[in-house]
Amino acid sequence: MLTLSVGTLLEITGGELLAGPSVTMVNGCTIDSRQIQPGGAFVAFIGEHADGHAFVGGALERGARALIVTRDDVALRTALEAAGRPEVALVLVDDALGALEALASWHRGRLMCPVIGITGSTGKTTTKDFLRSILATRLRVVATEGNRNNELGVPLTIMDAGTETEALIVEMAMRGTGQIDHLCSIARPTAGLVTNVGVSHIEVLGSEEAIAAAKGELVRAVPADGRVFLNGDDAWSDMLAAGTDATVTRYGLGPVADVSALDVTVSDDGHPAFTLVCAAGTAEVRLPTPGRHNVYNALAAAAVSLYLDLSLDDIVAGLERTTFSRWRMETFESASGVIVINDAYNANPTSMSAAISALGDVPSAGRRIAVLGDMAELGSLTELAHFQLGGEVAASSVDVLVTVGERARRIAEGARAAGLDPAAVRPCATAEEASEVLDDLLAPGDTVLVKASRVMGLETVVEGIMEPRVQPSA
Repeated sequence: MLTLSVGTLLEITGGELLAGPSVTMVNGCTIDSRQIQPGGAFVAFIGEHADGHAFVGGALERGARALIVTRDDVALRTALEAAGRPEVALVLVDDALGALEALASWHRGRLMCPVIGITGSTGKTTTKDFLRSILATRLRVVATEGNRNNELGVPLTIMDAGTETEALIVEMAMRGTGQIDHLCSIARPTAGLVTNVGVSHIEVLGSEEAIAAAKGELVRAVPADGRVFLNGDDAWSDMLAAGTDATVTRYGLGPVADVSALDVTVSDDGHPAFTLVCAAGTAEVRLPTPGRHNVYNALAAAAVSLYLDLSLDDIVAGLERTTFSRWRMETFESASGVIVINDAYNANPTSMSAAISALGDVPSAGRRIAVLGDMAELGSLTELAHFQLGGEVAASSVDVLVTVGERARRIAEGARAAGLDPAAVRPCATAEEASEVLDDLLAPGDTVLVKASRVMGLETVVEGIMEPRVQPSA
């Protein structure tokens, strides 16, 4: 983890020491006062929903040794005095995010391990989970946790790594041109993986070509002696490959793949299995999560692992025991006997199609019900993409469609137009309304997929299924 003196911290951030000694040593850094470890630095970041300065007292109670703030006021001084800890340093900076990034960049320069950057329109988190599990069979690994894949999360992830770390995996999200380039300037990846290029973020960037160029910022950041990993079946991979002097490894199901899968099947419980084929030989793999699309994510992780000299046995063991980040194809059974597939973290046309296909692969004693919400950031494609998705639902094994949100009404319209029984289509305006519909609709044995863009908050629908409302008796 980040380890330095307050004096060095001041040099890196350009901060001003308001209280405490410059010789104080700091171990670790966070913006969440609940996660502070004794001896760590707490950065009072002002976010959209909270002002970190309000939590300085809590950070001090948990053992913070340095407070990095962007204002000096009576409340801060009072909290510091009440703590009665003269060794605590109070550092004033102009920009909390800038300070975080400067610290992370400095710390990155001290790391000697490979740094693998991962981006893509879909699958980057699941790929990261697969890769972390494989590498952890042999190496000490630090990887992005939760949704820490942005301008705040990437610096924090880097500072979690230490001199003992043998591999650092950094997931990178993208919302506009230049963002991944900026994250790469801090993380300085030695290898880069692009899972695919889709139409997510097209509202921001305007075209799929622009999205490919933005994802390509990771490819271009990899040094010539590094390695780039691309989906050999993605139409944009040739363009991405042309942007690097590093060696390119391709994975996929097609003939150009260096790491490929043969004989892909789906077991009775909906989990894919395949034969992994690469220069090192072949191996049989069975994935611990439903969805044929996860074969690509597993191949991507396997390709990086082979580059880092892990064996086929390590790869198989790592893939088969992967645990996944929350809300990514989480599958569990409610007390009432309903099977829930929770993929409510994010959505775009590609991932929606994959999830609907996965729902069809999962055995169900009852009906298959898809709860689908708005897909965000599709710009001019919004109406058409939602309507076309409705057609895919109608052609699938889905028995009942519940839509959530105004844009998702076009999914309902598309499903009806493609022949799904109108009585099996239930448009809802909000997650609350969808929960009420599901309370009346669900029966033991049903299987429910819940998926939408994160802004829709459909995790509340999942919570409603797991803890249904009890209607008062008359």
